[in-house]
Parts: sequence; C-alpha cells; structure tokens
Amino acid sequence: MTKTLDSFLGGKIKLFQPSAGYRAGIDPIFLAASVQPQPQDKVLDVGAGVGAASLALAARCPEIKITCLEMQADMVDLALKNVQSNNLIGSVEVILGDILSPPKSLLPYSFDHVMTNPPYHEHDRSQSSPIPGKAQAMIETMDLAKWMDFCLKMLKPKGVFTMIHRTERLREILGHLEKKMGNLVIYPLWAGPDKPARRVIIQGHKGKKGELSLLSGMVLHRGDEKYTPEAESILRDAQKLTL
Repeated sequence: MTKTLDSFLGGKIKLFQPSAGYRAGIDPIFLAASVQPQPQDKVLDVGAGVGAASLALAARCPEIKITCLEMQADMVDLALKNVQSNNLIGSVEVILGDILSPPKSLLPYSFDHVMTNPPYHEHDRSQSSPIPGKAQAMIETMDLAKWMDFCLKMLKPKGVFTMIHRTERLREILGHLEKKMGNLVIYPLWAGPDKPARRVIIQGHKGKKGELSLLSGMVLHRGDEKYTPEAESILRDAQKLTL
C-alpha cells in the first residue's frame, strides 16, 4: 500500500494514510473536538480507521485512555504506526475487530465515552468505490441501528455517545436513539452562509432522561470558501467544541 504523511491540527499530529482510498477529512476532527472527557476517562472510537479522531482527542486530552476498534487490517496497521509516530503509546491502543463479533477484550458497559464516524452511505443506495478499502469505509456493511446498538452496549450507564453523520440520516438516527438516550443534542455543521448543513453531530447520555435540543451549530466556510475563524479554531488550534 502506498501512503502519505499528512498534518492535522496545525501540525500537532501527523497521520499516515493510504494515498488511494478513504482519507480522513474534517469529520473525525470535529468528532474528537465534541468529546469532553474527564481525566482518566476511557473512550472507545468505533470504526477508527487510521486513528484520526483518536489521535486528535489524545492530543487535546493526553490524560485519558482511548481504544480504537477497526475491522480493516491495513487500517489497523496504519493506526498503530500513527500512534507510535505521534508518541501516544500508552494513551491510545488499537484493536482489530468486527462489531458483529467483537474482541473479548472489549467489555460491555466499560467506557465513559463512545465516539464514532461510521460509514455514511447505505449499501443499496450507493455506488461502491472500485477501491475496496474506500468502499468499506464509506458504505455500510451492516445496519446503522446495529452499529449504534454496539456503541451503546459498550457505554457505562450515563455514559456519553457522540456521532457525526449525514443530515439526511438524522430522522433515522433519532428514531433509534430517543428511547435509549436522554439529553440528546443535535449540532449542525453548515457548509457556508445560506448553505445547508450536510453533517450533524449527535450527542447524548445513555439511560438518562432529558429533552432533545437543536443547537445553532457552526458555519464552516465563509463566502470565499475559506474556513471561518470558528472552524479554524477546531481544525488548526485543536480547540474543544462544547455541545
């Protein structure tokens, strides 16, 4: 596999990624920014890829423990390389495993936070990429409800679940989560002024009661297509995003 070495968070982390196939963009960075762990908390990153979200979170919160779960062996190899090259051994571990038959080392109800950037596209509504790794990263290989149920199973009672996904899947996501979580928050990421939000961040607490909240969200691009200062603070300065 040919790969590139790319800088994220203004050079605070560097990631080896496949030169062809799925490559991390801004979504895992915004996902990581949305997670607000306490010192010593345990975080699970489901479908971690090369570890972009996990390393971004570890760079901001080095006192926590993060576990990456990824089913593609070549992505696991790159994630391990990224952990080592960013000097995060001991803070981030990487596990090869499938959600449908998870490794025995992953114990249910053992994580304070679960974050996930799952494949966005439904299998029967998408044209698969000819690059296998990219297709597997972007097109669902299982029902989204099963993916979310696994995430919730891994959470401690009152633990925090955070996901970034496409806006058009929001009704489906909320329909599945509303009876299982409380204090659900929807945070839109607006593409630009007077442009729709293509992505939303969804966050809630397992087993809690609380009303659904729709926040104003963030505008990502100015009229000249450059990132807004608010977006730059997340993408370059590694600032947290409080929902």
